[in-house]
Amino acid sequence: MAAILECRALTKRYSYLEALSQVDLQVERGKIVGLLGPNGSGKSTLIKLASGLLVPTAGEILVDGKKPGVTTKLQVSYLPERTYLNNWMRVCDLISFFGDFYSNFDKAKAYEMLQRLGINSRDRLKTMSKGTKEKVQLILVMSRDADLYLLDEPIGGVDPAARDYILNTILTNYNSASTIILSTHLISDIEQILDDVIFISQGKVVLTSSVDEIREGQGKSVDTLFREVFKC
Repeated sequence: MAAILECRALTKRYSYLEALSQVDLQVERGKIVGLLGPNGSGKSTLIKLASGLLVPTAGEILVDGKKPGVTTKLQVSYLPERTYLNNWMRVCDLISFFGDFYSNFDKAKAYEMLQRLGINSRDRLKTMSKGTKEKVQLILVMSRDADLYLLDEPIGGVDPAARDYILNTILTNYNSASTIILSTHLISDIEQILDDVIFISQGKVVLTSSVDEIREGQGKSVDTLFREVFKC
C-alpha cells in the first residue's frame, strides 16, 4: 500500500532560516502518528507544506502520490495551531459553512460531537473560553471524511480535563483507514493513542519508530526517550 504522505529531500527556507532540511519520510495509512520536537523544530512547517499552505524550496512532498494543491484539498483536513474562526459566528453557522464548503463534511457527526462535549450550537464563539473554541475547531476538522488529518497542537491551550475529551474525540471520530499526524510537545498526554512517532529537530528528522518498538525494544516510554534525545 502506498504511503499517504511522502517527503523526498524536502527543504523549506524562510529567507536566511532553513526550517526543514533534506527531509526523507514516509507515513503509512491507518496510523496515528506523533510529530514531536522542540519549539522551532519544523513541525508546523511540515504540516503546512502537507496541507498546501506552503510550497517547498527544494525537494517534494506528496499526499497520496500527488503534490499538495487543489487535487488533495478534499483528502486533507487541517487543524492550525491558532484559532482562525470569526468570533461573531455561531457554532451552527460554522457547521453550515463547512457543510457548504466541503463535500465530505458530515453535519450530523458534528452535532453529535457537540452534544457529547456539552457545547450549545447556538452559542457565539466570542462567548466561549479558549479551550471550548479549540474543541469546536477540532470538531469541524474531525467531521470531515478525510484521508489525512493534520492536527497542529490540538491540546496545547486547554486544561488537562479538556485534553481527555479532545483525545477521545480524535480516537472515536476518524476512519481507521485514515491517518492522523498530531504535532505536540505534551507527549505524556498523547502517547497512549499513538501508533508511530517522528522526532524532528532543527528541520531534520532524527528518529522514526513505532511506539511498540520504543516500549518493547528500549523499555522506555515515548516521553522518556524524547527527553533523552533532546536532553529535556
